[in-house]
Amino acid sequence: MSEKRQLRLGAFLMTPGHHVAAWRYPDTEASQVLSFSFYKKLAQTAERGKFDMLFLADGYAVSEKFPEAISQTVTVRPEPITLLSALSAVTEHVGLAATVSTTYNEPFHVARKFASLDHLSGGRAAWNVVTSANPAEALNFNKDNHLLHSLRYERAEEFLNVVTGLWDSWEDDAFQYDKENAVFADRSKLHTLNHKGEWFTVRGPLNVARPVQGHPVVIQAGSSEPGKELAARTAEIIFTAWQTLEEAQYFYRDVKGRLAKYGRSHDDLKIMPGVFPIIGRTEEEAREKKAKLEELIPQEAGISLLSSLISFDLSPYPVDGPLPDLPELEQVNGGKSRFTLLKDLAEREGLTIRKLYQRIAGARGHREIVGTPLQIADQLEEWFVNGAADGFNIMPPYLPGGLEDFVDHVVPELQRRGLFRTEYSGTTLRDNLGLKRPAHSATSTVSALSQASV
Repeated sequence: MSEKRQLRLGAFLMTPGHHVAAWRYPDTEASQVLSFSFYKKLAQTAERGKFDMLFLADGYAVSEKFPEAISQTVTVRPEPITLLSALSAVTEHVGLAATVSTTYNEPFHVARKFASLDHLSGGRAAWNVVTSANPAEALNFNKDNHLLHSLRYERAEEFLNVVTGLWDSWEDDAFQYDKENAVFADRSKLHTLNHKGEWFTVRGPLNVARPVQGHPVVIQAGSSEPGKELAARTAEIIFTAWQTLEEAQYFYRDVKGRLAKYGRSHDDLKIMPGVFPIIGRTEEEAREKKAKLEELIPQEAGISLLSSLISFDLSPYPVDGPLPDLPELEQVNGGKSRFTLLKDLAEREGLTIRKLYQRIAGARGHREIVGTPLQIADQLEEWFVNGAADGFNIMPPYLPGGLEDFVDHVVPELQRRGLFRTEYSGTTLRDNLGLKRPAHSATSTVSALSQASV
């Protein structure tokens, strides 16, 4: 009898909460956004809830297009690799996922940082691969303009190939530590990459041993056509955003259906949509929390958030009027999938600009669930058992209370239904996610050649 399929959970930590007005919410510790003790508490709460991982988003610019919004929103955050390295010392099981852009980094740096994090954490590192959607980031990296969307994905694919190649610089058993014979490492098990491509020339090898997991877990969030294709070939987790069960099911079938052509199986990729839960002891209490958060949104901050998500300046338009005529999708150089999702949402429900920014001020296009722990568990179960998700990326509206409510009230209900673990099953993030450890590329090549000669 096969083991019952269980869902996966990520704690998406955007401090002091995902809602744009979270810092104003009475129960939020807004002054702690750069405090290690605050993040330590959050990480240990996620681990107490048996979450697979905690996940940190990141960006490389303070957007100044809407000056008033700068004073009304949280614009600072710690660098994720630095923070996760510190958190690895105060946790034992929970995975540590950081967002790092392929547009504004170099492959050698990224390979080395994640390999180091994987060793420091005992095999719990994960890399969320993004191409960056904020044009302002270009100005901080010696560039006048943001790369075109298609070119960002071309660069990302080569970048990822270089990083995984560098992770395989050393074979797993290369280090001998033989004091008697003065052999620290077997140099025959060292492989120099010598990559020369369109975007990068990287000799290698990496001066870090092969990661504990072979490769840190690779996460992607793109839902555009190039994003889905790159994910089908390379990703092991996809963070995605959908409003309806039908949309999520279509995306799930679409991406999973692409795996076979890359020699991958259905279980090699976990699809984890974002969920923004507002939890109350009663449905009325949950709706009161939602209303309180909405009334705390400064208008300029709401318009700024929505404008950035659709890559179009809405500030000249009446806030209580409809969305103006927006550019065609091919003209958008930001996040194409999020542009489409929000445009469709506004049209489907007839939302004004104000109603739309209120609607997405927390979830930003991800699914929002407002209700009791039982109601939230019901909806997660519905998506999970009906082919829309392998798990969920939980986005607490405010911190620490939003995460504590989920851990204390929703997780036990999921466990009672047999949908979620009661204990960690392994020592690495791959173990807990049910993902295979990748074979070393040289070993894979030898194996393939041996099979071909039989």
